[in-house]
Amino acid sequence: MGEQKARVLIVGTGGVGTLAAYALEQGGKAEVTAVMRSNYNAVQKNGISINSAQYGNGIKGWRPTRICKVVPNTAKENLPPFDFILVTTKNIPEISPTVSDIIAPAVTPHKTAIVLCQNGINIEKPLISCFPTNPIISSVSYVSATEISHGSILHDGQDEQTIGAFHNPDVPAQVAEEAAKRYIDIYNPDGKIDVTFDADVRRVRWRKLLYNASFNPVAAILRMDTPRMRMSSHVIDDLIRPIMKEVLAAARADGITDFPEDLPEILIRVDPIGSAFKPSMCQDIEKGNLIELENIVGEPLREGESKGVAMPTLRTIYGLLKGMQLKVKESKGMWEPKFGSENPYQ
Repeated sequence: MGEQKARVLIVGTGGVGTLAAYALEQGGKAEVTAVMRSNYNAVQKNGISINSAQYGNGIKGWRPTRICKVVPNTAKENLPPFDFILVTTKNIPEISPTVSDIIAPAVTPHKTAIVLCQNGINIEKPLISCFPTNPIISSVSYVSATEISHGSILHDGQDEQTIGAFHNPDVPAQVAEEAAKRYIDIYNPDGKIDVTFDADVRRVRWRKLLYNASFNPVAAILRMDTPRMRMSSHVIDDLIRPIMKEVLAAARADGITDFPEDLPEILIRVDPIGSAFKPSMCQDIEKGNLIELENIVGEPLREGESKGVAMPTLRTIYGLLKGMQLKVKESKGMWEPKFGSENPYQ
């Protein structure tokens, strides 16, 4: 009799979540329940189509073990507990429901490990508060996967992830680390995918922030792809490089001391110049969507300033993004433009 498969719930089945579901099922050690909202009807009817640089083109009619429209309530529905919940949704903590609210019905205390495949720093703190007995795992992903229409996935790069365990005071470090390594084993049992373990989760996240806290917000404000930023060199000189240096200084103040001095120069040139690539924050603004403002820009800014690091460029960018976020909220009926009693400018 074979080893019992791990039960994995995936919340957020756009490009990244769907590719994760496919990898987990193909590995043969997991059965996936995928929560689908806008794409549920299309996938229920026709399955998922995938064109992938890694798994091949022309994959048609594929489905994970189960799909559902809402997060299952394991207690009320008398379901076996999930071993892992993988969260790949955009993280906008100032908007309700939060990640903790969404996944709570499926979390079994002392049992379910929660894998956060999301950007930014300090994303674990609200979950540790809500789920103090559960391992919280970090996945920093570089997978290039897009849902080009409901149930149709384009994957034009390799699946690369760095995984480790966040520090949760009430979960022994060894338990959390074992959960992270078990997740890697079921995701990549044959070692064919570039998924690696790194115990220094905070370092990995700060490194990615050098890119995400600079190119993402500047692209959103300017509506400009990254090669054009490099072609118009003043955007790099006046905005991108200063932000990267400020974030690097904040990381060092936070105890991350082993980044090389030339890391900003490496990351400035990381995108292929023929790609016309627009970072996700720019894509969201162009679609009229809310942006991942706080964890990508607000948190590194607060961390740096709280430790005495001057971050004037990022502070200005943060103010501009908050104004842009407010406009999106107003368009969605989430903010009413009126003076409150506490407003000093009426």
